[in-house]
Amino acid sequence: MRVVDTSIWIEWLLDSPLGRSVAAAMPEPDDCVVPTIVQLELAKWFLRELDEERADSVIAYTALCVVAPLDTRIALRAAELHHQHKLSTADAVVYATTLEYGASLLTCDAHFARLPDVAYLAKH
Repeated sequence: MRVVDTSIWIEWLLDSPLGRSVAAAMPEPDDCVVPTIVQLELAKWFLRELDEERADSVIAYTALCVVAPLDTRIALRAAELHHQHKLSTADAVVYATTLEYGASLLTCDAHFARLPDVAYLAKH
C-alpha cells in the first residue's frame, strides 16, 4: 500500500518533469490510500489553479482508491506526529494515515524526507 502526498498528485497531474518521472511509481487504485485531507487539498488547488470540472474528475479518480477518512485514531496519532516531528496539521494527518495503514508515503515535500516509510523524490 502507498499513500501519495498532495505534492506528488499535483506534479503528476500537471505532467511536470517530476510528475513524468514518478508516473511509474504511482500505485494502482487498489494499492493507493488517499487520506480525505489529500482530497481536500487537491480540490482546493484545482479550484484555485484550474477549474471545478477538473477538480471533480480528480476527486472521482481518488474515490476509486482506498479512501482513508480522518477518524479519532488517526487524529490522535497525527497530534503525536505533529508534536514529535513539527509537521503541519495536514502533513501530520497524511503521515499518520500512512503509518496506520502500514503503507509507504510517496512525496516530494522535503520535510518528510528523513521520516521512516517515506519515498522522497526531490524536485530538481
